Amino acid sequence: MTRDPEGLYTVHPDAPELEDAVMLYYLDGFIDAGGAGRLLATHLLGTLDHQEVATFDIDELIDYRSRRPTMTFVKDRWESYEAPELAVYLMHDTTGAPFLLLNGPEPDHLWEGFTSAVRALSLSLKVRLAVGFHGIPMGVPHTRPLGITAHASQPGLTEGYRPLVDRLQVPGSAAGLLELRLGEDERAALGFAVHVPHYLAQAAYPAAAVTLLEAIEQATSLSLPSDALREAARRTDIEISRQVEGSAEVAEVVQSLEEQYDAFTAGQEGLLGDDPDNMPTAEELGAEFERFLAEQQGRSDTPEP
Repeated sequence: MTRDPEGLYTVHPDAPELEDAVMLYYLDGFIDAGGAGRLLATHLLGTLDHQEVATFDIDELIDYRSRRPTMTFVKDRWESYEAPELAVYLMHDTTGAPFLLLNGPEPDHLWEGFTSAVRALSLSLKVRLAVGFHGIPMGVPHTRPLGITAHASQPGLTEGYRPLVDRLQVPGSAAGLLELRLGEDERAALGFAVHVPHYLAQAAYPAAAVTLLEAIEQATSLSLPSDALREAARRTDIEISRQVEGSAEVAEVVQSLEEQYDAFTAGQEGLLGDDPDNMPTAEELGAEFERFLAEQQGRSDTPEP
């Protein structure tokens, strides 16, 4: 096996030769309302055959005490240890087209070293486009189409998506830094943040993962399996409707959000329309991000419906 100069990853000797590949990436640890990005990554790994192409040195990148791996104790002995893994996998879509998925915990250390390693690895694997994805909490109802905020290293990659705000400062992430550094290398990188109803931000919300999948397909021309994810979304939506109907207070909140949404989109194609008075301010969006991050501090479990 060969290692990169910084020693942060190992490429497997049977790694395939690729050409103009797409690399999807999801790093668990930053904002991911509704578990949207995690659900999509798990879905792809669970429905498509995959081959490990490269692995990162997790001991160099992770703070184990901030998110302790699970160990299993049986009667009088330790039976197993679930070691965290950050790796790149080779997959093929439903037409046989190859693509890559970088998946695992967001590094706690060496962000610059990690992004440098991913840039070097993606060059050696001849990646033409890197695409990240996750969910963000928004004041939108689950009864309306979910919006997406798109951002990219090159303007043409976000064509068809309406900018959410002119300028916004939010807590950084390794995924965001990777997109920034790829852009500085004049390489194509694209990110999708699906708008998840804020009252579902702490639950698993498969409909948001479906929206991300559709956006990725449109941007990359990949054909990704979606049946299992759509069925999970259907079941979850039924349960959400049942709970909303059982609470007059929640129903009132959802109705208010529906009215806001419909007012914003009346005569417009975008989620928020063109009326600047109806746009959330940078302070409001930043406060929402900060609130969500505060709730996520120390959280390592997977959101449940």
